[in-house]
Amino acid sequence: MLDPIDVFNTFAPHRGNAIVTSAGTAGRHWQDVSDQPARDIALGGAMGHTTSAAFGLALGLPDEKIVLFDAEGSLLMNLGVIASIAGKRPKNFIHFVLDNECYATTGGQPVPNSAEIDYAAMAKGAGYTAAYNFDDLEDFATSIEDIMNEDGPVMVSIKIQPEVQNLPIGLRERRVTRSRAETINDLRAELGIS
Repeated sequence: MLDPIDVFNTFAPHRGNAIVTSAGTAGRHWQDVSDQPARDIALGGAMGHTTSAAFGLALGLPDEKIVLFDAEGSLLMNLGVIASIAGKRPKNFIHFVLDNECYATTGGQPVPNSAEIDYAAMAKGAGYTAAYNFDDLEDFATSIEDIMNEDGPVMVSIKIQPEVQNLPIGLRERRVTRSRAETINDLRAELGIS
């Protein structure tokens, strides 16, 4: 299992100008790595809807590369969306699934059958153009450049170490630096959308 910060640090040099959104407990690390915050969309609190939101961005902004760092717990809440993504075939969509085999945000409850689920196989079976599994950082590092140059939709499932949150939500460190409205307005300004 990989450390999520290592995944983000390995991905960052290959980002280009992609719009990146991240979700889940591990996703909070992206803001520590990103050097283009105006092209980042934080979807904290949208568990079960992150994939659909990023898919909508890919459809609405076909000339922009859209990268989603999804959480497997969130994806499982709306798994049918992968069929919709495959059906629309957004060439600009790269879908990472950070799989820690548990619901880390809500205390670490195990995802049922977590060790056996193959998200890449599900995506490929639904019709994604390509799908990959990684549990080794070196393998990921040698593949990420080619993956980012593929036509989507592409699924990249990565086994990561869980970072379980046990404090009540109100007592957790707040890492959000912009409101959802500020995030959207920053992206609109970055893209020249009035």
